[in-house]
Amino acid sequence: MKKAMSGFDIRAMARELDTMKGAYVKKAYMPHYEQIVLRINPKGGEQRDLVFVRGERIYTSQRDRPMPMTPPPFAMVLRKHLRNARLTGVEQVGFDRVLAFSFDTKDGERTLYVEVFRDGNIILVDQDGVIVQPLTHASYAGRTLKKGVEYTPPPPAANPYNLSEADLASILNESDRDLVSTLGGKINLGATHANAVCSLAGLEPNSAPSDADHAGVFDALQSLLKALEETQESHLILRFGDDDGDDWKTKLDAMDASHQEKWLSERAVEATPILLPQHADMPYVSYSSLCECIDVWKGSHDAHALQRREEERFEQAGPGRGQSTEVERLERRKAQQEKALEGFSVKIEKQQRLGHAIQEHWSHVEGLLQQTNEAVERDGWKTVKKAVKDIPWITAVSPAEREITALLPDEEGAAKGLQVVLQLDASVHQNAQRYFEAARKQKNKTSGAVQALEETERKLKRARKNEAKQKASGKLNRLKRSKRMWFEQHRWGMVEGGHLLVGGKDAKGNDSVVKKHLSGNDMYLHADLHGAPSCSLRSMQGFVLEERRPAHLPSDIPAFKLVDKLPNDELDEAKLQQAATLALCWSRAWNGGGAHGTVYSVKPAQVSKSAQTGEFVGKGAFVIRGQRTWYKDMDVRLGIGIIAINGVPLMVTGTPGHIQSMCPRYAILSPGLTKKEHLANKIYKNTGMSTDDLLAVLPGACDVLEEQGLLHPPKQAEEE
Repeated sequence: MKKAMSGFDIRAMARELDTMKGAYVKKAYMPHYEQIVLRINPKGGEQRDLVFVRGERIYTSQRDRPMPMTPPPFAMVLRKHLRNARLTGVEQVGFDRVLAFSFDTKDGERTLYVEVFRDGNIILVDQDGVIVQPLTHASYAGRTLKKGVEYTPPPPAANPYNLSEADLASILNESDRDLVSTLGGKINLGATHANAVCSLAGLEPNSAPSDADHAGVFDALQSLLKALEETQESHLILRFGDDDGDDWKTKLDAMDASHQEKWLSERAVEATPILLPQHADMPYVSYSSLCECIDVWKGSHDAHALQRREEERFEQAGPGRGQSTEVERLERRKAQQEKALEGFSVKIEKQQRLGHAIQEHWSHVEGLLQQTNEAVERDGWKTVKKAVKDIPWITAVSPAEREITALLPDEEGAAKGLQVVLQLDASVHQNAQRYFEAARKQKNKTSGAVQALEETERKLKRARKNEAKQKASGKLNRLKRSKRMWFEQHRWGMVEGGHLLVGGKDAKGNDSVVKKHLSGNDMYLHADLHGAPSCSLRSMQGFVLEERRPAHLPSDIPAFKLVDKLPNDELDEAKLQQAATLALCWSRAWNGGGAHGTVYSVKPAQVSKSAQTGEFVGKGAFVIRGQRTWYKDMDVRLGIGIIAINGVPLMVTGTPGHIQSMCPRYAILSPGLTKKEHLANKIYKNTGMSTDDLLAVLPGACDVLEEQGLLHPPKQAEEE
């Protein structure tokens, strides 16, 4: 399976992406350390993502992909320099695996170099060729990649497009490698295309290049290069198992689009702009572009980059990073303490060994000390420093410390034994004693470390016991979050189809909902009560089930991800009825004691902040113009349930029926006398969820009409 793009792939990709000249950069993201995403708006086309997977591939995609709430520093640098920048060209640097993206920005020209070799790198360069910021600082034999230095491309390799037949013949005649290695290395074709040239020329790859038919090799090479320039499509090479059969095309045509893509991605081994001789007996599917081909193959995997990062942090996070439980934190501490103890033992043994070695070679050490002291008194340190370069027994001198670094004799008496630091003003015994004293101090540290390790083991045992007890009771693991998702600052809920409904918590929140989260085909809802929240039912934005369920979630917690493009963006009457119920429950109707209420909905264009002459529209208030759709006699009842969004367990609100159908652990609420703080505390004790998260969801004092797994352990936990 080909892991990284070749020079041929990069050339085809450069030609493909160059057609997007004029596109504007909207934003930059970094969902994973391995991946950078530029969201761009092409001229006359739909918004898409330009995806860079470091060291492996470059392509465009229109998939929904969750992004981190806090962009990493490199993504912030790209946003600062490339936001609203216009793409002016994409070209390959020579025939290397490097693409240069040129942008016109308000501050001048910027170039983004994407290197697709070794571990890969992405380097932002200004108009003077100076590096603004690399993704990874690196130093090589001929160049350095760090902020503030001039960008130097990798040493230029041979460009097969510039080779004449005479040049090729000269390289082949002078090569001391076999034919395929010469073509792959010195002609810069790589192993795959070097083998293809050998096959087209009818030559053995391991034959001597000087004996090859040079004209035949040249013609074979030219045929590949010509095919690359003339290709109008790309191909996804497949590898089948025993169960796939010969009628795979019929099976594939019978599948829907999503199943087709999954089936192909599981069997794909390579995306290529041209078919090579080695592909002759392999099944393949053709696409109109290399980007589309790569997206079918790797797009789904890359779109889950953020989830993979969160899972990695959950499983392997270092102290203070990401999401981690008490058991994981103590296990990391224990591992660190055990490693430190091993290091202490090594240091103690080393110090003692050096002290004994000095004693064993007493006369040798005494001679070195005496001769060095005499030389310093007679000639001075400057002369001694020069002289020791020719003395094999002394490797370094330190005039300021009056010390020398010396070698002790090995078993054969040569200057290849242990290395020790000797103080000129101390005797042999005192120098040896210094190492013994260092070993003794290290032993004292070790005793404290042993006590700390024992304490950690006691805490770990207790934490594991508590975790097992918590798991048996149906509680969720408490996960630390550095930042909340954007919709959590508002009232929020979900209706059928996964649509997100957000409402303001106060006047400022109302303004924010209408200004930032109401547009296009969304719908505005408002309870017919003074002070009710302004609500926006998003037509495109919402939640879909995760294709790859996070491993750390309990089986009874549905896993969703936040997306900007739902599969079905139509807001029908049933969805609006559900949204109206939530809008009513979020208003003062909940604490007003009534069992029913009225809500209206309008389109975004009907909501305005502009008042009539002589009138004033206050903060959080809006003027509604035109006809309204009314929803009367709505029940004041609410459902709450536990789901996970982007891997984080949260309490979601919805209509009772929708919540019951979606969440195994839920509760149906109505206005009542139980304070919401009391109910939140009961749910916290049973589920382990944060009371702050719960209080933000509960609309007020309430009674529980029906519940499952929120106030009492789930049935499976009770059975266990």
